Amino acid sequence: MLTLTSILSHPESSHLEGKSAKGGFPDSFWESYSAFANSDGGVIILGVEEDKDGKLIVNDGLKDATKMKDTFWKLVNNRQKISHNIVLEKCVYILDADDKQILVVEIPRAERTVRPVYKGSDPRNGTYKRFGTGDHLCTAEEVGAMLRDSSISPLDAVVVEDIDLTALNMETVRGYRQMFKLTNPSHLWNTLDDEIFLRRIRATGAAQDGKYHPTEAGLLMFGYEYEITRRFPQYFLDYQEDRNVIGVAKWKDRIVSTSGDWSGNVFDFAMKILTKLQSDLKIPFVVKGFQRVDDTPLHRLLREAVTNCLVHADYYGRQGIVVSKNKDGFVFANPGGMRISKNEALAGGVSDPRNATLLKMFSFIRFGERAGSGLNGIVYVWKKVYHTEPEIFVKEEYDRTFLKLPTLGKEPDMEAMAEFYPDEDEPSNKQSVNDLVNVRSNDPVNANDPVNVTANDPVNTNDPVNVRANERLLVCISKNPYGTYKEFALLLGKSPATIKRMLKQLREEGMIRRIGADKNGHWEVINNQSDK
Repeated sequence: MLTLTSILSHPESSHLEGKSAKGGFPDSFWESYSAFANSDGGVIILGVEEDKDGKLIVNDGLKDATKMKDTFWKLVNNRQKISHNIVLEKCVYILDADDKQILVVEIPRAERTVRPVYKGSDPRNGTYKRFGTGDHLCTAEEVGAMLRDSSISPLDAVVVEDIDLTALNMETVRGYRQMFKLTNPSHLWNTLDDEIFLRRIRATGAAQDGKYHPTEAGLLMFGYEYEITRRFPQYFLDYQEDRNVIGVAKWKDRIVSTSGDWSGNVFDFAMKILTKLQSDLKIPFVVKGFQRVDDTPLHRLLREAVTNCLVHADYYGRQGIVVSKNKDGFVFANPGGMRISKNEALAGGVSDPRNATLLKMFSFIRFGERAGSGLNGIVYVWKKVYHTEPEIFVKEEYDRTFLKLPTLGKEPDMEAMAEFYPDEDEPSNKQSVNDLVNVRSNDPVNANDPVNVTANDPVNTNDPVNVRANERLLVCISKNPYGTYKEFALLLGKSPATIKRMLKQLREEGMIRRIGADKNGHWEVINNQSDK
């Protein structure tokens, strides 16, 4: 519940709207309700006005706040007035301002499955979004995008019946299959012919004519650009390097899907631009076994960012995908807003890709693994390695999502980067950068805490410091039984080798046990003697 002070200390904004309601319950309330629900949520206050500085003030307040509140509940459940009631009872309340009263209505961001939330009975004429301090009536195109996103089933699994398999570039398919074989050398699908293989990864599907045709995901992943645009007229892929807009725009390097000298599909685009995005990355000297590791955490992070951009794009949307690289960092922009809130995305563990079938194809070759923590992992690792703040935002007026990874001309912190290399002897050898930060304590590790100052010392369970560390490790295990040495090391501020010794000690003392194999099993805390 908001306080009167917190409300009156701010002007109207993209999340706050004030209305005087002097003439009764304002009809414009429902435009703001729709706008907040279809954007990122917000608060509407009835009984306030703007002063000369634009801040909300209480002049007369409401004549009868209780009656106004009852009117709200009556109208919000009237489908002729508004399409969905998404407000909880506790989010509608009356606040006292001296001898006056105001009504506060907190409106959440609507789940995509109920969007668009619209005023009246026609979504084409009653759907709004919030831009700045105003409510914007959505175009038919914007309403259509929300309706597409409201589907429970992955849209890119739809079979494109008017396009046959000749629309697919078999060179691209062969390149993908080579990567599939490298990452899955013993997989049964490696022995299949191309036609059956494409069915298995859902790149093709059976249509009503009894024949197999590309799915939308298969067309995007493997198709020729001129065939893709038959289905997605706005489809466009653009890579820009060191763009200079002085007079005439020039680039050090540029790749576009319309050039005609390559396939123009999503897979080949990813392969082409990753080489360029990663070309200037500093590679620290790290040896695993007897081989140098040139695939750094930053290489994996950029793969994740490219995959994230491609699988979350609305390929029916305008302006296409634009990936840019310059001396100040990287920018990834794709059509389509975020299907979950920014806070949910940054928290990790939740994924709602717009193109789930496309994501699955990428995950087969270890791109975008564990995508629920993708954005969370990207932001965490980038901040650690470059000491700069990534930006994630949506331009609602363009229905476009941006991820900015700034370097500000800085070199990566090699010592920080070393933390994100997976250890050879960890239980799982399939980690991505996201796995290292997927489960983290809400409390940051304090380097001055006595628990952490013995990070590289042998474990002595009789030492009070190590007893505390063991207790924290047991908590970590109970929260994340599938955790790895690296994850627990990050949480406790210790080295993976120390964590390994601690786990061994706890296991020998009968406090934990391993369920299943080293690579695919998990830890279990033994709570009492009967469990041993």
